[in-house]
Amino acid sequence: MMFGLALKNILHYKGRTVVTFALTFFSSLLFIVYVALMDGSHAHMLKSALDVYENALHVYKKGYREEGGYDYLLTDVSAEEALLARTAGITAYAPRLESFALLSTPRDSVGAMVVGIDPGRERRLSKMAEARREGRYLDDNDTNALYIGSELAVRLKIGVGDTVALIGTATDDSFAADNFRVVGIFKTGLFEFDASSAFVNKTYYDTLMLSGDMASYIVASVDDLAALPQTVKAVQSGLARGLEAVPWTVLMHAQVEAMEVDSVFGYISMGVFFVVIFFVIMIFSFLNIVGRTRELGMLRAIGLSPRNVSALLLLEMLLIALSAVGASVAVGAPIAWYYELHPVVIEGIAEAYRDYGIVDDQIPMRFDWFTIGWNAGVVFALNMLAVLYPIAVVKRYTPVEAMHHV
Repeated sequence: MMFGLALKNILHYKGRTVVTFALTFFSSLLFIVYVALMDGSHAHMLKSALDVYENALHVYKKGYREEGGYDYLLTDVSAEEALLARTAGITAYAPRLESFALLSTPRDSVGAMVVGIDPGRERRLSKMAEARREGRYLDDNDTNALYIGSELAVRLKIGVGDTVALIGTATDDSFAADNFRVVGIFKTGLFEFDASSAFVNKTYYDTLMLSGDMASYIVASVDDLAALPQTVKAVQSGLARGLEAVPWTVLMHAQVEAMEVDSVFGYISMGVFFVVIFFVIMIFSFLNIVGRTRELGMLRAIGLSPRNVSALLLLEMLLIALSAVGASVAVGAPIAWYYELHPVVIEGIAEAYRDYGIVDDQIPMRFDWFTIGWNAGVVFALNMLAVLYPIAVVKRYTPVEAMHHV
């Protein structure tokens, strides 16, 4: 009986029903789409940064990340590589030797980070090869070949085929210098990286820097990022004393924190929006329910208890909120799913926001049933809370007072 009476009231008070349904539907839909876009863009930015260069896991000598320099080089790379080779979950790995040198041309000189890499193995660990804009990527037989960032090339006023003099310090603190020919120019979209980085074949670089079987660190990829903590623990347990396995969440700590702060501000913005929606629904429900005081008094007079009246009003809101939230999920979930597979493309956004880690023009959404569920649940809960105060007000009237209410 109560369900039929609630349904009848919903259909009878069409204005209240339509407005409440619309407010609930659009606020829930907006919340679902907004969170999907925010989570998707954050995940995409982190994944882009990981794929470009950092990847999932690094093996360091303790102190290198804080101090840097040759005092903290790995000096037995073969042993660490053997450990990574037998660790479950590791899919690829390669050593990198980072050094800071002066790159000079007849026109200009610029300090840069010159990294010795294994070109073939590096293809599985980073997108440096895909980031090529001119010339070619390094190969395993290169000697005096330099693969340079686009902004660094601009600063040096050089192009593919030009010669650059490298002046630096070898690992034994002796003077190291050689001429390198630019074979390729890359552009990752990470401005600082493109403006300060150049790559050479590590096999040749080791002969110049006297760094055979040495590396600044070893980078590794994993088959499952969700299982990374277990993989890091397994690697760490096998490392020699003084070495450490560091996951990407630590390596990119600042960027992860920036994403979390951005998410917090995003939720605060949505929270303000929901406060407004909450009070709009509550005021609207208050006016509607108080306007029905005489009707509710009649129901009390013919035998309904205050609890029955409360249940009736809650049931009405429950049916409206459920249908509106359900409809928003039915519309919002396909939108999130579609734009996860086919990201929104805004031409030029990467160029405008490259300093914030945006490396391409795609902005994907993130489709996740759990997130969609709690988004819709929050809106549903707000609707149910919004009707409690109006119910408490009308419950204070006796049946006689309610029937004489004007």
